[in-house]
Amino acid sequence: MKNLKMHFLVGSFALLAACGPANKEEDTTEEPEVAAVETEEPVAEEKVLNTAKATISSASGSTLTGEATFTDLGEGDVTFKLTVEGATPGEHALHLHEKGDCSAPDATSAGGHWNPAGVKHGKRAVDHLYHAGDIANLEVGEDGKGVLTATISGWSIGGADSTNIINKAIIIHADADDFTSQPSGAAGKRVGCGVIQKN
Repeated sequence: MKNLKMHFLVGSFALLAACGPANKEEDTTEEPEVAAVETEEPVAEEKVLNTAKATISSASGSTLTGEATFTDLGEGDVTFKLTVEGATPGEHALHLHEKGDCSAPDATSAGGHWNPAGVKHGKRAVDHLYHAGDIANLEVGEDGKGVLTATISGWSIGGADSTNIINKAIIIHADADDFTSQPSGAAGKRVGCGVIQKN
């Protein structure tokens, strides 16, 4: 009888084990953590612009002084700003001359207009032909001060010889440029001179 009871108990346990939920082995492997990678947006590289400057000294007994700054915008354009003081009121012709030499008292050491193309003197944006060094007239007020800002096409700072303004002289004349008379627009004596040098 005891043997029968024992078999019954063992059979019952076997039946319960079979009916119970399947015994699955627990997966103890951990998923590897993937580090979040922050991607930085590419920063646009700032274009470094070439700049130059000329300090204007008096010439031909004038009291004119000033400064010209130049910035190469690329693609053949240079913007410049000229400020003067101690000048006589009225209009004054403004040109770049071929030699960066202001040593002569009357600034004639700067040579003639910068004219690599060998064309006639004229007015920018009006005439078909003009010197590379032809610019405009500078207006000076009763206080002897004048400012001119312009963007000039066909110039460069350190570019090809035919466009490079470095080591040219910026000349301010006593009179206005009539943009007609050859070879320099009847602009009169040179009253200010500065050599353009790269910064």
